[in-house]
Amino acid sequence: MSVSGTDPTGLASDDGVETIADELLDQALAERRALVQLCLYALDRASAGVVQRIEEGLSTIGVVAVRADGERFDPSLHEAGGTVPTDDASLQGLVAETEVPGFCDRGRVLRAPIVTVYTAR
Repeated sequence: MSVSGTDPTGLASDDGVETIADELLDQALAERRALVQLCLYALDRASAGVVQRIEEGLSTIGVVAVRADGERFDPSLHEAGGTVPTDDASLQGLVAETEVPGFCDRGRVLRAPIVTVYTAR
């Protein structure tokens, strides 16, 4: 039964509406985070075609894959999974290959990419 007679939600004040709206927003954001994490879990176990589709879908909501190939290795941005020796001094310290892509959600790091780094022979 509506308190005001016209409000089908039974809320009589704007404060109540804001509280419910805030709770619904918090719930929606928590559910989004859980779904994104589930997608990342599935992506790690999927075939190449499915990986591509999941990445495309995630990118439509602002979650993008991070591949660091050719970038200077930065331990604050990348996780070293291995090294590969090189005699080319210009390659030393660069990412040779992204082993496992990382992901960012609108600039916030969800997971750092795991990379192989060139090191001096």
